[in-house]
Amino acid sequence: MTFDYDLFVIGAGSGGLAASKRAASYGAKVAIAEYDLVGGTCVIRGCVPKKLMVYGSHFPALFSEASGYGWKVGNAEFDWEYFITSIDKEVRRLSQLHISLLEKAGVALISGRATLVDPHTVEVDGRKITADKILIAVGGRPIKPDLAGMEHGITSNEIFHLKEQPKHIVIIGAGYIGTEFACIMRGLGSEVTQVTRGEKILNGFDEDVRTEIEEGMTNHGIRLIKNNVVKAIERVPEGLKLTLSGDDQEPLIADVFLVATGRTPNVDGLGLENAGVDVVASSIEGPGYPTTNAFALGVGGAIAVNEYSQTSQPNIFAVGDVTDRINLTPVAIGEGRAFADSEFGNTRREFSHETVPTAIFSSPEAATVGLTEAEAREKLGDAVKVFRTRFRPMYYSLTGKQEKTMMKLVVDSNTDKVLGAHMVGESAAEIIQGVAIAVKMGATKKDFDATVGIHPSSAEEFVTMR
Repeated sequence: MTFDYDLFVIGAGSGGLAASKRAASYGAKVAIAEYDLVGGTCVIRGCVPKKLMVYGSHFPALFSEASGYGWKVGNAEFDWEYFITSIDKEVRRLSQLHISLLEKAGVALISGRATLVDPHTVEVDGRKITADKILIAVGGRPIKPDLAGMEHGITSNEIFHLKEQPKHIVIIGAGYIGTEFACIMRGLGSEVTQVTRGEKILNGFDEDVRTEIEEGMTNHGIRLIKNNVVKAIERVPEGLKLTLSGDDQEPLIADVFLVATGRTPNVDGLGLENAGVDVVASSIEGPGYPTTNAFALGVGGAIAVNEYSQTSQPNIFAVGDVTDRINLTPVAIGEGRAFADSEFGNTRREFSHETVPTAIFSSPEAATVGLTEAEAREKLGDAVKVFRTRFRPMYYSLTGKQEKTMMKLVVDSNTDKVLGAHMVGESAAEIIQGVAIAVKMGATKKDFDATVGIHPSSAEEFVTMR
């Protein structure tokens, strides 16, 4: 049978872009469909604009700390509209860059929403297109609890487009999205209240990481209300009134309400049933969120795939957040490239989901790779040995601030192998990226000890802990 394309990709996000370009480099005829800006969640409404906001939120602290080093900084003024507009321009520039890279790779970009008609056919705005293989890479989307007044809340999609800076923003959600935006908005000068239904933020991360971030957030002026959920939201003359579940908890008044309680695979309207593609129950919430079955809320599930990202329909594949494996941009890219290598490059391989590093761009920043202490003890019991240090970095010695850095290694005492590395503090993501190489390679604590530290630096503590 003759097809219009060797590969048709649905979704021009990180995974779809990586897979389509890699497949085209092997000589495949490839098309990719996208109904939004090219770039996906990461470029448009995720990693990139969020990290730019993180950078912007750090300047007030830098202005304050400069005085400790003899600098006199005048009154600082923040222009929210300029800031948001600049971020949007950069996002659009990157989107155009990705379009040009697709053109250079020889991938046809088709604008519109693609749906599956059958295992080899998709439809885009009434046009039917056939392909030998189809890759689904449509990502995920934020969802809101079904509560009265929830229409007044925004999600992480809309926060990048607020016309005015919130004076007081209330955030619900204890995961990395809610935590990061709490820190960003506080750094930019907004009053911030974060409401969590559990006792601690960032469920699933190492306990020491959770404790250190929470303490840092509190020290920076973020109000954490724990063991509460929002019961109702209503608009009042003063703004938005949020009623909480705690009997002794007064209602909150805010001008912006951010809902960061979870995301779900974006499978609605794909026509999966037309092509015989199975879905499975998935968490509606990413790393750091309590797990809830998406089916229970009637929002579908994740596309079921095997180790080669192959669905129940042999010629249809899926990568990225829509499969709800590890919902991180570099993982989606890795899965997409592994798929292309396997199906078009004569190099059949799996993408390893083991020992994937990740970061939380909070204030303080955190990063982690490998097993938490709790995970390691569950597997090995008393054989686990923990090395931990907590100190004030040299940078803060002249500022008068009591900012702390925490580093931690989780080691199997039977083999001396480092099972996990965790850090909270300045440049945690940059430092853990390098440490992740060692952990991935199976380095031992003895290997760390034999490595010469760079002095003076915070990073050297990873090779001097005894």
